[in-house]
Amino acid sequence: MLEAARHLKSVPGGNDKVDAVGFCWGGGMVNFLATRVPDLAAVVPFYGPAPASESVAAINAPLLSMFADTDDFVNKTWPPYETALKASGKCFEAFKYPGTQHGLNNDTAPRFDAAAAGQAWQRTVSFFNRNLCG
Repeated sequence: MLEAARHLKSVPGGNDKVDAVGFCWGGGMVNFLATRVPDLAAVVPFYGPAPASESVAAINAPLLSMFADTDDFVNKTWPPYETALKASGKCFEAFKYPGTQHGLNNDTAPRFDAAAAGQAWQRTVSFFNRNLCG
């Protein structure tokens, strides 16, 4: 994944900017990439566990985190990470979608929440447009 992120910067026709978005395990990997790839343009983890708070200093990309309302495993990782992000002056936003469960954006699962998924995706696209274009 680290090599893939580096490779994407050199793809012909690109703008030298790379973002990362992931869901569940992929959300955790996106959080990991943010701590290891200093030139990411934007990062959006959907209900991914937070990395170690000590790794926050390495994050340069703006971060948009999406959380389900009911997701004990992932949500318990957020408060210390949020504290570290604030203390380090990092650019981030986070949204928790009321009444949702982990996997709220997975339209093949019973936990799918169309309204929350639509709002989260709209926020994601807007975030990427602000951080990747131009």
